[in-house]
Amino acid sequence: MNLSSNAPPAERRGKVLSTVLFGSRWLQVPLYLGLIIAQCVYVVHFMVELEHLVAGTMSLTEEAIMLIVLGLIDVVMISNLLIMVIVGGYETFVSRLNLEGHPDEPEWLSHVNANVLKVKLATAIIGISSIHLLKSFINAPNMEVKTLLWQTLIHITFIVSAVSIAYIDRLMGRPQPEH
Repeated sequence: MNLSSNAPPAERRGKVLSTVLFGSRWLQVPLYLGLIIAQCVYVVHFMVELEHLVAGTMSLTEEAIMLIVLGLIDVVMISNLLIMVIVGGYETFVSRLNLEGHPDEPEWLSHVNANVLKVKLATAIIGISSIHLLKSFINAPNMEVKTLLWQTLIHITFIVSAVSIAYIDRLMGRPQPEH
Protein backbone atom coordinates (compact mmCIF):
# COMPACT_ATOMS: atom_id res chain seq x y z
CA MET A 1 0.00 0.00 0.00
CA ASN A 2 1.54 3.26 -1.12
CA LEU A 3 0.44 6.02 1.19
CA SER A 4 2.15 9.27 0.39
CA SER A 5 2.90 11.40 3.42
CA ASN A 6 1.80 14.35 1.25
CA ALA A 7 -1.72 12.94 0.88
CA PRO A 8 -4.39 14.56 3.03
CA PRO A 9 -5.21 12.62 6.26
CA ALA A 10 -8.75 11.82 5.06
CA GLU A 11 -7.37 10.27 1.87
CA ARG A 12 -4.82 8.22 3.84
CA ARG A 13 -7.58 6.99 6.21
CA GLY A 14 -9.75 6.12 3.22
CA LYS A 15 -6.94 4.06 1.64
CA VAL A 16 -6.24 2.25 4.92
CA LEU A 17 -9.94 1.52 5.39
CA SER A 18 -10.24 0.27 1.80
CA THR A 19 -7.22 -1.99 2.28
CA VAL A 20 -8.61 -3.42 5.53
CA LEU A 21 -12.08 -3.95 4.07
CA PHE A 22 -10.73 -5.63 0.93
CA GLY A 23 -8.30 -7.73 2.98
CA SER A 24 -11.10 -8.94 5.25
CA ARG A 25 -12.15 -11.39 2.53
CA TRP A 26 -9.28 -13.59 3.74
CA LEU A 27 -11.24 -14.18 6.96
CA GLN A 28 -13.34 -16.61 4.92
CA VAL A 29 -10.41 -18.98 4.38
CA PRO A 30 -10.87 -20.77 7.76
CA LEU A 31 -14.54 -21.23 6.86
CA TYR A 32 -13.63 -22.95 3.59
CA LEU A 33 -11.03 -25.06 5.40
CA GLY A 34 -13.78 -26.06 7.87
CA LEU A 35 -15.95 -27.14 4.94
CA ILE A 36 -13.08 -29.28 3.67
CA ILE A 37 -12.97 -30.97 7.09
CA ALA A 38 -16.76 -31.46 6.89
CA GLN A 39 -16.24 -33.11 3.51
CA CYS A 40 -13.72 -35.47 5.10
CA VAL A 41 -16.40 -36.41 7.64
CA TYR A 42 -18.76 -37.18 4.75
CA VAL A 43 -16.11 -39.38 3.11
CA VAL A 44 -15.81 -41.38 6.35
CA HIS A 45 -19.62 -41.60 6.60
CA PHE A 46 -19.80 -42.78 2.98
CA MET A 47 -17.22 -45.51 3.63
CA VAL A 48 -19.08 -46.72 6.75
CA GLU A 49 -22.37 -46.92 4.83
CA LEU A 50 -20.65 -48.63 1.90
CA GLU A 51 -19.22 -51.19 4.32
CA HIS A 52 -22.76 -51.83 5.68
CA LEU A 53 -23.99 -52.35 2.13
CA VAL A 54 -21.20 -54.74 1.17
CA ALA A 55 -21.33 -56.66 4.46
CA GLY A 56 -25.11 -57.06 4.19
CA THR A 57 -25.26 -57.94 0.50
CA MET A 58 -26.64 -61.41 1.13
CA SER A 59 -28.95 -60.56 4.02
CA LEU A 60 -30.42 -57.15 3.12
CA THR A 61 -33.79 -56.82 1.44
CA GLU A 62 -34.05 -54.98 -1.87
CA GLU A 63 -35.74 -52.10 -0.06
CA ALA A 64 -32.92 -51.89 2.51
CA ILE A 65 -30.30 -51.95 -0.27
CA MET A 66 -32.15 -49.19 -2.12
CA LEU A 67 -32.31 -47.05 1.03
CA ILE A 68 -28.59 -47.49 1.68
CA VAL A 69 -27.74 -46.70 -1.96
CA LEU A 70 -29.95 -43.59 -1.82
CA GLY A 71 -28.09 -42.61 1.34
CA LEU A 72 -24.79 -43.02 -0.52
CA ILE A 73 -26.10 -40.89 -3.40
CA ASP A 74 -27.21 -38.31 -0.85
CA VAL A 75 -23.71 -38.16 0.64
CA VAL A 76 -22.19 -37.75 -2.84
CA MET A 77 -24.63 -34.93 -3.68
CA ILE A 78 -23.89 -33.15 -0.42
CA SER A 79 -20.18 -33.58 -1.12
CA ASN A 80 -20.70 -32.06 -4.58
CA LEU A 81 -22.52 -29.17 -2.94
CA LEU A 82 -19.58 -28.69 -0.58
CA ILE A 83 -17.16 -28.62 -3.53
CA MET A 84 -19.28 -25.99 -5.29
CA VAL A 85 -19.34 -23.84 -2.16
CA ILE A 86 -15.64 -24.30 -1.37
CA VAL A 87 -14.23 -23.82 -4.87
CA GLY A 88 -16.87 -21.42 -6.22
CA GLY A 89 -17.05 -19.37 -3.05
CA TYR A 90 -13.29 -19.09 -2.71
CA GLU A 91 -12.94 -18.13 -6.39
CA THR A 92 -15.79 -15.62 -6.18
CA PHE A 93 -15.18 -14.01 -2.81
CA VAL A 94 -11.55 -14.57 -1.78
CA SER A 95 -9.04 -15.04 -4.59
CA ARG A 96 -8.58 -16.52 -8.04
CA LEU A 97 -7.47 -20.15 -8.13
CA ASN A 98 -5.51 -19.66 -11.40
CA LEU A 99 -6.63 -22.98 -12.89
CA GLU A 100 -6.81 -21.77 -16.50
CA GLY A 101 -5.52 -24.53 -18.75
CA HIS A 102 -5.53 -27.14 -15.97
CA PRO A 103 -6.98 -30.37 -17.41
CA ASP A 104 -9.23 -30.86 -14.35
CA GLU A 105 -10.60 -27.31 -14.20
CA PRO A 106 -14.38 -27.55 -13.69
CA GLU A 107 -16.28 -26.20 -16.71
CA TRP A 108 -18.64 -24.18 -14.53
CA LEU A 109 -15.81 -22.37 -12.72
CA SER A 110 -14.97 -20.18 -15.73
CA HIS A 111 -18.31 -18.37 -15.50
CA VAL A 112 -19.04 -18.51 -11.79
CA ASN A 113 -20.22 -15.46 -9.92
CA ALA A 114 -22.38 -14.99 -6.84
CA ASN A 115 -25.65 -15.30 -8.79
CA VAL A 116 -24.58 -18.38 -10.76
CA LEU A 117 -23.36 -19.95 -7.52
CA LYS A 118 -26.74 -19.29 -5.85
CA VAL A 119 -28.63 -20.96 -8.71
CA LYS A 120 -26.25 -23.96 -8.73
CA LEU A 121 -26.55 -24.32 -4.96
CA ALA A 122 -30.34 -24.10 -5.09
CA THR A 123 -30.39 -26.78 -7.79
CA ALA A 124 -28.10 -29.01 -5.72
CA ILE A 125 -30.31 -28.53 -2.65
CA ILE A 126 -33.33 -29.61 -4.71
CA GLY A 127 -31.44 -32.74 -5.77
CA ILE A 128 -30.55 -33.54 -2.16
CA SER A 129 -34.12 -32.88 -1.07
CA SER A 130 -35.36 -35.16 -3.87
CA ILE A 131 -33.20 -38.01 -2.59
CA HIS A 132 -34.50 -37.50 0.97
CA LEU A 133 -38.07 -37.40 -0.28
CA LEU A 134 -37.57 -40.56 -2.35
CA LYS A 135 -36.11 -42.33 0.69
CA SER A 136 -39.15 -41.24 2.71
CA PHE A 137 -41.58 -42.48 0.06
CA ILE A 138 -39.81 -45.84 -0.10
CA ASN A 139 -40.02 -46.03 3.67
CA ALA A 140 -43.58 -44.57 3.73
CA PRO A 141 -45.22 -47.52 5.50
CA ASN A 142 -42.99 -46.80 8.51
CA MET A 143 -43.61 -43.05 8.53
CA GLU A 144 -46.41 -40.77 9.61
CA VAL A 145 -48.44 -39.13 6.85
CA LYS A 146 -47.90 -35.76 8.54
CA THR A 147 -44.11 -36.19 8.22
CA LEU A 148 -44.40 -37.08 4.53
CA LEU A 149 -46.62 -34.06 3.90
CA TRP A 150 -44.16 -31.72 5.64
CA GLN A 151 -41.23 -33.15 3.69
CA THR A 152 -43.15 -32.71 0.43
CA LEU A 153 -44.07 -29.13 1.33
CA ILE A 154 -40.47 -28.32 2.20
CA HIS A 155 -39.30 -29.86 -1.10
CA ILE A 156 -41.84 -27.78 -3.05
CA THR A 157 -40.63 -24.70 -1.17
CA PHE A 158 -37.05 -25.47 -2.27
CA ILE A 159 -38.24 -25.77 -5.88
CA VAL A 160 -40.19 -22.50 -5.76
CA SER A 161 -37.19 -20.77 -4.15
CA ALA A 162 -34.78 -22.07 -6.79
CA VAL A 163 -37.07 -21.04 -9.64
CA SER A 164 -37.46 -17.61 -8.03
CA ILE A 165 -33.70 -17.19 -7.64
CA ALA A 166 -33.12 -18.24 -11.26
CA TYR A 167 -35.88 -15.92 -12.49
CA ILE A 168 -34.52 -12.95 -10.53
CA ASP A 169 -31.01 -13.74 -11.79
CA ARG A 170 -32.33 -13.79 -15.35
CA LEU A 171 -34.15 -10.47 -14.85
CA MET A 172 -31.04 -8.86 -13.38
CA GLY A 173 -28.94 -10.12 -16.30
CA ARG A 174 -31.13 -8.51 -18.97
CA PRO A 175 -30.11 -5.10 -20.27
CA GLN A 176 -32.66 -2.43 -19.39
CA PRO A 177 -34.57 -0.98 -22.37
CA GLU A 178 -33.74 2.62 -23.16
CA HIS A 179 -36.52 5.19 -22.79
